[in-house]
Amino acid sequence: MPPPTALEVGRRIAHHRRIARMTQQQLADAAGLGAGTLRKIERGARGASDAVLDAIADALGIDVTRLHRDPDRAADRVHDAMPTLRAVLACWDDPDDGPVRSLAELRAAVAESAAHRLGAQYLRIMRTGPGLLVELLRTLHATPAGGRQELARLAVAACRSVDAVAYKYRALDASGRLLDLMRSLTPLADDPITNATVAYVRTEAFFAGRAHAAGLRALERAIDAALPPASAPTAAARAALHMRAAVIAGRAADHDAATEHMRHAEELADRVPEGVYDGTAVGPDSVRIHEVSLAVSLGDRALPRALEIAREWAPPKSMPAERRSAFYIELSRAQLWAGQPADAFESLKVARRIAPQHAREHRWVREDVATLRRLRRADAESLSAYAEWCGAG
Repeated sequence: MPPPTALEVGRRIAHHRRIARMTQQQLADAAGLGAGTLRKIERGARGASDAVLDAIADALGIDVTRLHRDPDRAADRVHDAMPTLRAVLACWDDPDDGPVRSLAELRAAVAESAAHRLGAQYLRIMRTGPGLLVELLRTLHATPAGGRQELARLAVAACRSVDAVAYKYRALDASGRLLDLMRSLTPLADDPITNATVAYVRTEAFFAGRAHAAGLRALERAIDAALPPASAPTAAARAALHMRAAVIAGRAADHDAATEHMRHAEELADRVPEGVYDGTAVGPDSVRIHEVSLAVSLGDRALPRALEIAREWAPPKSMPAERRSAFYIELSRAQLWAGQPADAFESLKVARRIAPQHAREHRWVREDVATLRRLRRADAESLSAYAEWCGAG
């Protein structure tokens, strides 16, 4: 894929600026640029460095790949940040000395990183995530034992954001170490909801290792240890564990356990408004998305349920972009297996529009695009362009 020209990049910036209803001066101020510089970039008279494009994308609140449309460039930058992350993990229990922000500033930075994770803004996470993590660890180790609970919870949340990137970009060594770090921090957090969250996230290791039955056992132990659903946060924590357990039970071909866990998830999710609880989207809409995922996990006899959900419902735009994109990726696989290749490709295109970085790095996207090309059941030119974009064989 040839790199975009300065004129192409400039036109995209101007397009997204108009969508955001910002003047050139407003965007320049928000991005820390001169108005004259932005004018030159928009008309293609001047190129923009990665740092400048990052600043403009941040000011617009969009994925930077919407400006330069070069997925390899974004992926390379994520991979370039991995050695720094590995260095942080190598000395997590003895971090280097350095500056630290106030607790309020650290809270805000962790919340921003979590929002980037939910929005599938992986490059933005890796620009700041390793540094934020080492700063939290530095602060944690300098804090007396009695005052570490909140810092430990913040460090777990920061680990989760960075781990989301490591896992999706297949840096499984770093992901595994982040999961171990989260489990080490959990006793310091002294919080049952954090325990449930770590158990939820840890399931990705079982998915990666195809140890589905073991993953189900681990989740069921976490459910047994979770707090009773007496409040929205505790009900949401249990619902999230049941959603995750239903899907991994489906992968383990345990239909009865999958059905039972999904039933519990539905009952609990009905008690809480749709929203993000301790970093996880939970509510009736999130359960519907997990129903589609479960149907794909269970295979043939369950596929009609996934297609039925898609006919009657679509995830609202208020849901996190990563979860909405995942819905269309799962739906695409169901449609492909049900003999609906044209619909499957349309779903993949929707997933890409919602969250480009998430769709591009999803293994199923590459597999299914490659299958569609072999079937030759969609527009060959469009399929070839999509395959080139996501690196499908």
